[in-house]
Amino acid sequence: MEAKLIQEEQGQKTIAIIFNKGDEFISRLTEFAKRQKLTGSHFTAIGAFSGVTLGYFDRNKLEYQQIPLNEQVEVLSLTGNIALDSDEPKVHAHVVVGRSDATTRGGHIMEAYVWPTLEVIVVEEPKGLQRRMDKETGLALIDFEAQEQTPMISPLAAVEAQERHNY
Repeated sequence: MEAKLIQEEQGQKTIAIIFNKGDEFISRLTEFAKRQKLTGSHFTAIGAFSGVTLGYFDRNKLEYQQIPLNEQVEVLSLTGNIALDSDEPKVHAHVVVGRSDATTRGGHIMEAYVWPTLEVIVVEEPKGLQRRMDKETGLALIDFEAQEQTPMISPLAAVEAQERHNY
């Protein structure tokens, strides 16, 4: 994976991340977010996966139903955010993928393997976001009240030091 800081203005940072063949998207982005201390980001991406496990939240069971797609798919739209959950960055992402017959599938990304590339644009806001466990659903949801109490951590120290760096 390679990352490059492409813009910084008024505390907001925009980073381009290019994932390599075989990278597992959620775990690699989570590792990056931890290293860079990302606390309040949103992102979009395009590219392709060699396989992806989608999730659909079953509100009766209060758990994600896993839907594996063990095939090459195009990432038509991928969007998500990174917020703190128990003081650790947590990636939350949804995707719509295109299959070879031009049908689409979509849902929460549980696991996804990049092939041949995934191009992600991350925007880190100057103020972080905090998640708190929602008792009704059992999900960690963004909590604005907790956000106001969360101190801001300066992200991307390593990315700022170099124009391009392999992670």
